[in-house]
Amino acid sequence: MTKLNLLYYKTYRHPSSKEWMVFVHGAGGSSSIWYKQIKEFKEAYNLLLIDLRGHGRSAAKLKNIWKEKYTFTAVTKDILEVLDHLHIQKAHFVAVSLGTILVRQLAEMAPERVETMIFAGAITRLNIKSRILVSLGNTFKSVIPYMWLYKLFAWVIMPRKRHSESRNLFVREAKRLCQKEFIRWFKLTSEVNPLLKLFKEKDLGIPTLYVMGEEDFMFLEPVKKIVKDHSLSVLKIVKSCGHVVNVEQPHVFNKLSLDFLKKSL
Repeated sequence: MTKLNLLYYKTYRHPSSKEWMVFVHGAGGSSSIWYKQIKEFKEAYNLLLIDLRGHGRSAAKLKNIWKEKYTFTAVTKDILEVLDHLHIQKAHFVAVSLGTILVRQLAEMAPERVETMIFAGAITRLNIKSRILVSLGNTFKSVIPYMWLYKLFAWVIMPRKRHSESRNLFVREAKRLCQKEFIRWFKLTSEVNPLLKLFKEKDLGIPTLYVMGEEDFMFLEPVKKIVKDHSLSVLKIVKSCGHVVNVEQPHVFNKLSLDFLKKSL
């Protein structure tokens, strides 16, 4: 029976494999963003899908439990608690967007728990445009409806017509957040730059695959730079694709990820 204070999670158990894959979504999303990965990945691995605090089914299940200021360390500990509860000592981690920062933080806190990392739409640095967006958000987050801000961010990050499925999915999931929850998460942006600087400078030596869309205009270039400096990192760029690669080009993302895992094991 799941403890009351645990995040909502769902598992898919493989009949024989001992390998686990943990899926971590981004801000405003939920574990439903991985629906195009489940069928292929569960053929070889045990799967764990998590809804972060305030998101998806964790929002209703754990309403008003978290009163303290959100930090990347605190939010990452939520994930580790689920792993401990399920007795998962080590796993492969798959993450998208802001979830990539959480998994990288987890690897910093408990590197022995991380076998490999697969990052879609990874955030490794904030460019001028993203810093302006964050600044605007911090200025207006308490005075205008959060969905206005979220829709603006979604449109800036995923502007093209073929990005609409990803954009609409994130906006739909974000509607489950309340204004206070959005503000709690948005305040995490004050921690982003120092963390990303640390991550860039420190190579943990964990095999890492970055799968980025060629139209991920805000985040692709910084990833190109970090891959040059980290010995076990690989970058795959997907044509005609934006920020949320696993939704826009699921078959390509799945193949690249599963091939990477076979080579890493």
